[in-house]
Amino acid sequence: MYNKKAYELGSVRSVIRELFEYGKKRAAEAGADKVYDFSLGNPSVAPPAEVEEAIRDLTTTTEPVKLHGYTSAQGDQGVREAIAEYIRESFGVPMTADYIYMTCGAAAALTITLNALVADKGQNVVVPAPYFPEYKVFVEAAGAEFRVCPMRTEDFSPDMDAMEKAIDSSTAAVIVNSPNNPSGVVYSKECVERICKLLGDKSAEYGHPIYLISDEPYRELVYGGEAPEYIMNHYKNTVVCYSYSKSLSLPGERIGYIAVSPEAVDAREIYLAVMGAGRALGYVCAPSLMQYVVKRCLYLSPDIASYEENRELIYGALTKMGYDCVRPDGAFYLFVAAPGGDSEAFSEKAKEYGILVVPGDGFGAPGYVRISYCVAKKTIENSLPAFEALLKEYK
Repeated sequence: MYNKKAYELGSVRSVIRELFEYGKKRAAEAGADKVYDFSLGNPSVAPPAEVEEAIRDLTTTTEPVKLHGYTSAQGDQGVREAIAEYIRESFGVPMTADYIYMTCGAAAALTITLNALVADKGQNVVVPAPYFPEYKVFVEAAGAEFRVCPMRTEDFSPDMDAMEKAIDSSTAAVIVNSPNNPSGVVYSKECVERICKLLGDKSAEYGHPIYLISDEPYRELVYGGEAPEYIMNHYKNTVVCYSYSKSLSLPGERIGYIAVSPEAVDAREIYLAVMGAGRALGYVCAPSLMQYVVKRCLYLSPDIASYEENRELIYGALTKMGYDCVRPDGAFYLFVAAPGGDSEAFSEKAKEYGILVVPGDGFGAPGYVRISYCVAKKTIENSLPAFEALLKEYK
């Protein structure tokens, strides 16, 4: 006997991973120069030089037993203190180390947080579309109903009327993601304030807090100089899930953290529930070497110049051709309306031209495809004739 749900998840990869594996196979058969893979959000910018220097220094000057040994279950005390100080200085939130939990990236942070906040199987978690597909897996694994509210197609922001209808007395939490994967949209201050007011009103109406989970792996990847709103400054009942995968280009190192707002209702109990969920799921003691590395690199800014250049190139070229897309202000994704309206059919047709784009159905946005432009500039340049020829099939 075996767990049938786990079998379903293990026997079928996510659409993104399927495309990525297809791309590798196709490149081996036809040549890498004939495959334009925009499937995976894998940073194409190297980690900052200071990251490599920190790794070299730590591995040559630190006693191996300490460097590679266990930290505390919730993470090294000094690392958590440094992150708390960074949050205080950067965002003005009264964070302390006692509300920071180090994790194996954002996926672990979200999984732990959901298991800490979902109290029983009758609850639900509300997520505005478009959303990262794994949210559904994480929410359902925590025992909650995954409840989607649609987006406003003109700017990919949440439909607030739909969100209000989706939230009820059984809502445990709402997940937001800005800058957004897959759209690249950054929620405006007005949008954030409306979400937070709605949650505050609903919490008062139902007599219990509805928590806001802010998934922030792309927080530093913003164009135009305006940083995303820090949710804890707008809503006290917030838990931040953060990863250094994108800001430091370390996706394979799996390092991030959970930050529970010290001002949240039952903040201490929530943090202890986070520790308990981490223990139950086996997510204790995040990779120790990477904990020490990020401590030294907290104030580094990612080099997003190449991402911005890619954004200008692909957005400008595709819109000029006649593709319909909203200009992204952050992350490294472009969300495009699929010509013909069927995103899965369009994604399959694109393969014939060597183009790999992810259909939006899994993001809660059928009719759109995601283009991940964290690739070599040459890949975009070489793909443009293929995009143009592809579009002609729909005209």
